[in-house]
Amino acid sequence: MPDFSDLQSRLGYAFRDSALLRLALTHPSVAHEQGIPVLHNQRLEFLGDAVLQVVLTRELYEKFPTYGEGPLTKARAKLVNRRSLAEKGRGLELGQHLILSRGEEAHGGRDRASALADTFEAVLGAIFLDGGFSAAEKFVLAHFKEASSELSAIPVLDNPKGELQELLQASSTNAPEYHVVSTSGPDHDRIFECTVHHGGVELARGQGKSKKAAESEAALAALTKLRGEKLALDKKATK
Repeated sequence: MPDFSDLQSRLGYAFRDSALLRLALTHPSVAHEQGIPVLHNQRLEFLGDAVLQVVLTRELYEKFPTYGEGPLTKARAKLVNRRSLAEKGRGLELGQHLILSRGEEAHGGRDRASALADTFEAVLGAIFLDGGFSAAEKFVLAHFKEASSELSAIPVLDNPKGELQELLQASSTNAPEYHVVSTSGPDHDRIFECTVHHGGVELARGQGKSKKAAESEAALAALTKLRGEKLALDKKATK
């Protein structure tokens, strides 16, 4: 059995059980080609996907303490997708170590994005089984460090009005209220300005080419303001 020493060096992790690494590198095509039961990496991929989600979810939870489930889910999706995982697999040169069927090899399987992404997750699953959660977490954070640091702000929300209502109703039964305060420009190019209020207090304003767009901008501005205030209070309370 090969020791995969060069690969383990790139991974930054030395396996105690090299059979786990070999299994993580075994593509399902091997079983299909031989027509007999052969262990391959799909179960490890399933496990690795779960570990990856847990590690990055915790990282985002701690990095953005004022954000709710919706924006955190969107941020995680930006970090973890098949393309990003394939790029990481390609950077680790997993393709050259893949154990493939002859047919998959002939059709460029070593550089196939889906195979590289799946193998990256399978390797993570193998590290988890071999070294435990701390080893798997260290591996994930090392390989997502750059992407995570670039994520200095949560991506733009799809539904800022819904997020604002959820945030406000965590401490009050009153829903936010929106008012159009002005319109300007010619009929074919109107600009609307809206305010958002809660408990009789104006929280923020927004502009847009429709009432809906202006309300969304007002909600987004209110979210930014309220979360900034909450974060400042939390930091003050911990001093």
